[in-house]
Amino acid sequence: MRDSDEGAGKRGKGVALALGGGSARGLAHVLMLEAFDELGVKPCVIVGTSMGAICGAAYAAGLSGAEMRAHFMALFAKRAYFLKHFTGRLRGSMTTLWSPRAPSVIDNVTLFEMLLPEALRCDFAALKIPFLAVATDFYAIEQVVLDKGPLIPALAASSALPSLTRPVLLHGRTLIDGGFVNPVPYDVVMDRAGVTVAVDVTGHTRRRSGAKVPRTLDAITGSTQILFHSLTREKLKSAPPDILIRPAVGAFGAMDYFKIAAILAAAEPAKEDLKRQLSQILAAAR
Repeated sequence: MRDSDEGAGKRGKGVALALGGGSARGLAHVLMLEAFDELGVKPCVIVGTSMGAICGAAYAAGLSGAEMRAHFMALFAKRAYFLKHFTGRLRGSMTTLWSPRAPSVIDNVTLFEMLLPEALRCDFAALKIPFLAVATDFYAIEQVVLDKGPLIPALAASSALPSLTRPVLLHGRTLIDGGFVNPVPYDVVMDRAGVTVAVDVTGHTRRRSGAKVPRTLDAITGSTQILFHSLTREKLKSAPPDILIRPAVGAFGAMDYFKIAAILAAAEPAKEDLKRQLSQILAAAR
């Protein structure tokens, strides 16, 4: 990671946007993208990890923040609609989505092809904004930045959370969730823009009154979020972005997708904060 002062003179122009991983908390990214739309600012490059990669790729493909909000609200606002939508597309995909040999693990590529907007069924080269997805090479124990080939397998790799989804074999590598190496990957694009905006949805440190033993799934996903949060905290000590936005979504669990309305409401103040900070920086640069 380069020193922020040393690299300042080497920066490009425009605004780079980094969207971090956080599972259901990452739905808050939709509001940050709405902020860019409302300001009339188009990022010159977008990088994302996990849910941040999904939202960033959709925006890079041409979907507006409002269109993404409508898609996710329709998908997750009501469990009955989700199940109807999901089962309606399940025919012919069951054998690739799930295997009885690993009943708790699903195939992200198949799942994303079933649920994500049609605009994401393309190659990186077809995107309207340059986009990068961050994944982790399981065996090499290193970051992999994906920017070529079909988009959905790359998004599946960036979001492949062990014990829940299968690793993705891509470009000769075995890839898992990018959050294990770079939960909020703003450093990947800091030298490509004059201003770098990072959105961290890993949550804030908080205490709960009373002790409670989490269920198995909550323990698995929650411990992953703890790791993502810790990695981000340490990285910020070295070279912070120009703007860091942290929506107040830490009270939500990693799998709380059906609480989308509450997640978006909790993120609304962060959206206004982003608009204020970005407007001030861009005005000062004129």
